[in-house]
Amino acid sequence: MKRIAAATISLLASAAILVGCASDGGSDGTTSSGASSTDGASGERGPITFAMGKNDTDKLKPIIEKWNSEHPDEQVTLKELAGESDDQRETLVQSLQAKSSDYDVMALDVIWTADFAANQWLAPLTGDLEMDTSKLLQPTVESATYNGTLYAVPQNTNGQLLYRNTELVAEAPKTFADLKESCKSLPENKECLTLQLKQYEGLTVNTVGFIEGWGGHVVKEDGKTPDVDTPAAKEGMQAMVDAYKDGTISKSSTGATEEETNLAFVGGETAYAINWPYMFDNASEDNSAVKDKFEVQPLVGKDGVGVSTLGGYNNGINVNSKAKATARDFIEFIVSEENQTSFAEAAFPPVLASIYDDASLTEKYPYLPALKQSLEAAAPRPVSPFYPAISKAIQDNAYAALTADKSIDDAAADMTAAITNAAK
Repeated sequence: MKRIAAATISLLASAAILVGCASDGGSDGTTSSGASSTDGASGERGPITFAMGKNDTDKLKPIIEKWNSEHPDEQVTLKELAGESDDQRETLVQSLQAKSSDYDVMALDVIWTADFAANQWLAPLTGDLEMDTSKLLQPTVESATYNGTLYAVPQNTNGQLLYRNTELVAEAPKTFADLKESCKSLPENKECLTLQLKQYEGLTVNTVGFIEGWGGHVVKEDGKTPDVDTPAAKEGMQAMVDAYKDGTISKSSTGATEEETNLAFVGGETAYAINWPYMFDNASEDNSAVKDKFEVQPLVGKDGVGVSTLGGYNNGINVNSKAKATARDFIEFIVSEENQTSFAEAAFPPVLASIYDDASLTEKYPYLPALKQSLEAAAPRPVSPFYPAISKAIQDNAYAALTADKSIDDAAADMTAAITNAAK
């Protein structure tokens, strides 16, 4: 997906990242060079490697260079992984299964964190490795927490936005019912809402958004017990299917990824679109049919603000790392105010909450307030060690409900059975 695994959604805790630069001193156990005063096995220091998918390493390279200039004896070497999310995961899993220490810090897609923690591949961020996350967007922290323990620190995040062509719809909807009503007077050659319902991860993301936006959940807090066969969850799925059947959701959506959605909205073909923040810049270009004619807001649900699904990366420490103290401090360095600001300037949504309230940044990037509201109301995809099986169950059954007239009762029952089987 264009900005989910690579930047690129309940918003998906204990452990407040220090937001000063690594060169700042303090009374928190760090030295003036940013080194932790930890000792023991987790206090070992030295050069480390940082593994991340190549699509977004351009945002990290300046940060690594700055760290290296300040820490000549603890250099960070960037290990670029493949661009595709599945290939990244395969490389990391093979290394971790071999108990290799080749990668000290790993940028993990948010949906992998629980799986890696359950397999005991990540060092828990407790004791000497404990970190304060109170200044981060808390839903992002939840995505890095498994069974009540923090196993990673959010690096960057992503949340969906509702884009509206103001030439077609002047007033912002407050609920999904408002959105439907506003489309009744559209010209016949214009679609109402375009989003990603092709049978891939995008369908999972948007189905979960409807389920959560109507008050339901896919699994319970343990990440294993199905919770999708409930009135609220089924009502959300039914709302999505009904909107597709009655034309509120464009028929093209069942073949759309982020890019098809982007083309439809930027081309002026659809009144609304659900997509990630990257589309804001595209819609603002001179060749955009909606330049200066669009606005963004959080998603809308049954009763008000809807629920986006979180994207982004969480940084975890390899349990086999020989320099965990350095790894911890490097992770902390990434979420300093200066470095998180650089993410915002690169349209790489930061996790430090204060960045979204910076007036100079919001003037430059007008979508930031809406994105913050979206992120604060967001939900992580199910935090589960068998997330791929959950995603497949959602995709298979939601797509059948959309395109093959499968009833929502049957879809929910079959999702439940598949999730239960995966948990065995």
